[in-house]
Amino acid sequence: MESSLEQTLQHGKLYRQAASAVASATMTPLNVEAPPNKLLELVAKGLAVEKDEMLRGVSSSVLNDLGNSNPAPRTAAVDFSVVQDIKGSSKSFPKHETRHLSEHKNIARCARFSPDGRFVASGSSDSSIKLFEVAKIMQMMVPDAKDPPVRPVIRTFYDHILPINDLDFHPQSTVIISGAKDHTIKFFDYSKMTAKRAFKVIQDTHNVRSVSFHPSGDFLLAGTDHPIAHLYDINTFHCYLSANVPEIGVNGAINQVRYSSTGSMYATASKDGAIRLWDGVTANCVRSIVGAHGTVEATSANFTKDQKFVLSCGKDSSVKLWEVGTGRLVKQYIGATHTQLRFQAVFNDTEEFILSIDEQNNEIVVWDALTAEIVARWPSNHIGAPRWLEHSPTEAAFVSCGTDRSIRYWKETH
Repeated sequence: MESSLEQTLQHGKLYRQAASAVASATMTPLNVEAPPNKLLELVAKGLAVEKDEMLRGVSSSVLNDLGNSNPAPRTAAVDFSVVQDIKGSSKSFPKHETRHLSEHKNIARCARFSPDGRFVASGSSDSSIKLFEVAKIMQMMVPDAKDPPVRPVIRTFYDHILPINDLDFHPQSTVIISGAKDHTIKFFDYSKMTAKRAFKVIQDTHNVRSVSFHPSGDFLLAGTDHPIAHLYDINTFHCYLSANVPEIGVNGAINQVRYSSTGSMYATASKDGAIRLWDGVTANCVRSIVGAHGTVEATSANFTKDQKFVLSCGKDSSVKLWEVGTGRLVKQYIGATHTQLRFQAVFNDTEEFILSIDEQNNEIVVWDALTAEIVARWPSNHIGAPRWLEHSPTEAAFVSCGTDRSIRYWKETH
């Protein structure tokens, strides 16, 4: 690292500016002096993570006690920059079977897989979180099983007082975080059999609409009704905001925030229809794609594994792929109507396919990621359109969550 850059980072001026911005932007007192090496520390963590090719598959010794070793990822990510305009050569999406897993007492609003694919959690309007063990789900789906019925729910957490908006798993330890309408981010340790309550709580000043762990596990981002993502140090609870942000209007609430695989960038999808890309170290906005989804809400933004592209979804019934380096629209995936609910579009684990929801026809729609052609339309099996899809990071399986309160698991049939 060049000495001038190192001196800049050690100086910590940006973090002091950010701390000051928190106080003014959120109208809360913040009399905290950031440690001078905070930015340098974050850079070092990011670089260390970048060297680890399997950074999202690391398990702690505690996590290993909860089950078997991590499944190996299937194939490498698709390189969208190499192959262009190849209509007529779409791949066929394999058939899947589906099973009803469980029901919340109210709408099932969101779900998230653990980085190793061994667990999946769902969050609900009833303010509860259910944790499922994937091995037990697979056992439950074995046809004509002679064993006693398997219950895949291994933990249920109750500690919020308003609906849960989003979840994330810590990249190394047995911790789930949840962001909710009660303005809190709560930390749950799922290695403890009897724990029902959070062991740590961050009190934000806004409705916490989305949460994302930095790959180091030491920081998290919260997307809220405030137009700038809140960066938290999870050890000190210090909150930082970018001191260098674009002009964002009154409708800039963040629907989703997601880190890239190394934490070098993060993306926000906002109610004003914009997708914004941010530097993961300085928290500066490096690109604003204003009107990415016209004047309606952008509801999701997810990086490809190689961090070269961002997949976005919006209430204009479109799913779009953007080039990070230029902000150029690379591909558009159309043919699924979604104008009402906060959906997300997701890649499958190999990034060969993109999945989203057709609200009008209550279907799950699948596109070939390279050709942008629809290759599957399946009934959702929910009563009313699902609200959320989340794909496993390690295998051909995904979950859907419904207004009908149910969670369904889908896996490729062999």
